[in-house]
Amino acid sequence: MTLEDETDVDLVLRARGGEDRAFTTLMRRHKPSLYGFVRRYVGDADAAVDVVQETLVAAWKALARFDDRRAFPVWLRAIALNKCRDRARRLAVRRFILGEKDDQSPEAQAQADPAPDGEESIVSAQRRAIVQKAVDRLPIKLKEPLLLTYFDELTQQEAALLLGVTVKTVETRVYRARQQLAELIDRSAI
Repeated sequence: MTLEDETDVDLVLRARGGEDRAFTTLMRRHKPSLYGFVRRYVGDADAAVDVVQETLVAAWKALARFDDRRAFPVWLRAIALNKCRDRARRLAVRRFILGEKDDQSPEAQAQADPAPDGEESIVSAQRRAIVQKAVDRLPIKLKEPLLLTYFDELTQQEAALLLGVTVKTVETRVYRARQQLAELIDRSAI
C-alpha cells in the first residue's frame, strides 16, 4: 500500500509521527479544492496562493490538535476560513489607515488581464468578474455559508459545524445569499 492509498486519518497519524511525506500527500490531495475555496473567498489568484500557503503552514503547526473524528477537509477549511478572515481584516485596516484602493479586486484584475482568445472568452471573463464582485459585496455572514455549501460543496451540516451555527441558520443564510447575489448580478448586467 502506498501513501496515496491511505486515509486522511492514517496520513495525519503518520505526519504526527514525523513522516513529512505523509503530510505532503495530504496537502497534495486537498490543495486543489482548498485553493478553489480560498480563490472564491478572496477573489484574487495571487492572494489565494498566499492564503493557501498560510493555511498549510498553520495546518502543519496544528496537526497535533486535529480531532480524527472530524473530516480532514472540513478541518482544513476551518483554518483557511480563519486565514481569509484575517486577510480581510488586514486589508480593511490598511484601506482605512492608508486610504488605499484595492488593486486585487476582481474588476481591477479583469481590466488588467483581458482575455486574449476572442469575444466569447472576454464575455466569459466579464461574467466571472461580475459574479465575483457580487459575491465580494455579500455580507460576510451570507458569503461564508454560500461559499462553503454552493461553491465548495460542503453539506449544510459540515458548514454549520465549521461556522459554529445551526444547520437551519446555514440554510437560511444560503437562501438569503442567493437572493442577494441574484439581485446584485441583475443590477450589474447590461
